[in-house]
Amino acid sequence: MVGRLKTLILIFITVALYACKDKGANEIPVSDFFNTPEKSYFKISPDGKYISYLKKYKKRQNIFIQSLEDGKERMATAYADFPVRDYSWAFDDQIIFSINLPNDKYLMYVLDVKTLQKKPLLSEEKVRVRVLNKSRQTPDIITIAMNKRDSAKSDVYRLNIKNGELKTYLLNPGNIKDWFVDADGSIRLAKSSDGINESILYRANDKMPFKAIIQNNFKNSVIPIGFTGKKNYFYALSNVDRDRTEFVEINAENTKEERVIYANDKADIQRVDYVRSKHRLELAAWDEAKPKKHFLDAAIKAIYDDLDKQINGSESNIAGRDTAEINIIDRDTAENKFIVTTYNDRSRGAVYLYERLGGKLTKLADNSTINPAELCAMQPIHYIASDGITNINGYLTLPLGVNKTNLPVIVMPHDGPFGGRNSWGYNADVQFLASRGFAVLQVNYRGSSGYGKKFLNAGFREVGGKVQQDITDGVNWLIANKIANAKKIAIYGRGFGGFSALYGVSFNPKMYNCAIVQDGLINFFSYINTIPDFYKSSLQKMYLQRMYEMIGDPSNKKDNNNLIDISPVFHPDKIKVPVIIFQDRLDLQANILALEDYVRDLRKRKVQVIYKKYEKARTTAEIDSMRVDRYTQIEKFLDNNMRVKH
Repeated sequence: MVGRLKTLILIFITVALYACKDKGANEIPVSDFFNTPEKSYFKISPDGKYISYLKKYKKRQNIFIQSLEDGKERMATAYADFPVRDYSWAFDDQIIFSINLPNDKYLMYVLDVKTLQKKPLLSEEKVRVRVLNKSRQTPDIITIAMNKRDSAKSDVYRLNIKNGELKTYLLNPGNIKDWFVDADGSIRLAKSSDGINESILYRANDKMPFKAIIQNNFKNSVIPIGFTGKKNYFYALSNVDRDRTEFVEINAENTKEERVIYANDKADIQRVDYVRSKHRLELAAWDEAKPKKHFLDAAIKAIYDDLDKQINGSESNIAGRDTAEINIIDRDTAENKFIVTTYNDRSRGAVYLYERLGGKLTKLADNSTINPAELCAMQPIHYIASDGITNINGYLTLPLGVNKTNLPVIVMPHDGPFGGRNSWGYNADVQFLASRGFAVLQVNYRGSSGYGKKFLNAGFREVGGKVQQDITDGVNWLIANKIANAKKIAIYGRGFGGFSALYGVSFNPKMYNCAIVQDGLINFFSYINTIPDFYKSSLQKMYLQRMYEMIGDPSNKKDNNNLIDISPVFHPDKIKVPVIIFQDRLDLQANILALEDYVRDLRKRKVQVIYKKYEKARTTAEIDSMRVDRYTQIEKFLDNNMRVKH
């Protein structure tokens, strides 16, 4: 009897353990991964007396202000029907902020910090507004770009925040993509485009006309950063006459590249921190396997070194694992106080206030409620593509536990097809899936950015060819290294990544168990012909030519046949595995009717399809609720189609 009792107890414990495992005992709730942090968009006042941030009030994001003298918090706005979308500090204790009403009406206000009284500045219908510059030399005037005159063209205006007077500064002739503002608020550089070719335009002063000084096709790029303060030289990121983007100095008068300030032989330089008002370079940043920085200013390096010592040296984040990436995102005018953010692969990180005098570091907010020790490492990987000549980089995140082999895998191709990439850092989707026991593979297929233009251009006209083969090669690499359970592999993507997911289950039907698609690209003909507002009218043909070169020309018989061959909408008969599809109803590049016809075709063929169409979310609470609903459905879908049976 005692022996039988022991046996029954052992069986009961074993069953209970497996039952807990199957039900995801102690799993982190879905909402913890995808909810908006309580406080966000931290900024500091120019005089260093206040910090500000967005915080929920009645489920809507509103502006709150905290005094650094006494620590008291005040609610500066109290909108209960719509959120504050954007805000920034002006000078003289004033905040400029904007809201969008449900009828697409745009409102801009200026808020007096001392009295919390607000005054209207702009009231426009269906416009996009971007603040380009604020200058201490003219504290009452801000420079903005706005498409008020023409929805496809952003003109430049000067807005007086004292009296609301709006004056036209520069009219867009129709082809200007971007304006570059000098420290004094003047615009002497602009970038134009005809859809294929780009030009950098320059003028010596406001009285002179713009003239083209640098011309490139879309395969080359020059991105101005700011004038150096000497002669008419300006800083820029450029890949002209080189494979990788480098940080350079250019003479605007004769277009000569004076010098290379910093370059990296492994990756494109992606960011330069430059204080325009003081003509001071601070650092250059780029992504290799992980983010990297090169400091160009000794004082800023000393601040980052102190921050690293205090944040990573004392906390070491996660018991000796990868330390936090640190970035300064705002500072007061005197540069005595700084807003600092951190993150790593296991955490959305935190926000700090750093005071240079005394090196005092104060945590302002945690961006995540999840213990980083419960999350998983994102490991850089690389493998040789099946063509034998291309090195493909990516990231592999393995679930916690001792078992690192024979794992169920989720493949996550990034959006694109060109100009996007995966980077090391916190990814809520990845951590959510890894917490549920899945290994997650992210592939930077050819055509991804950051590795030079040769690698980027290698993806042209290969969206259904080598680009998809690079993803397939990644799966085969996992199988060959015994990481993946070859019978339990799913594919999941957004946009172009959604196309890759549908392509994978259509043309590699034995490789994948199921697919998850968000706002997926299903028809390359409609994708090519969906012209962004900027490229309408006279630039339409140029835009199309660019798309033809990158993806394919439907007027060419060979290209036309290829686009038919690779577009999922024409091949519902090829899918045999379950698919879940999420679609934003207002996605501008989606043909909802065609997608729903496609879903009906799949169902007629007895394919298991879950289809969910989402309306536009207008509040943070609605966005959070939508995310939780979506990922709850994804979790259930994967439970039904990917769980390894015990």
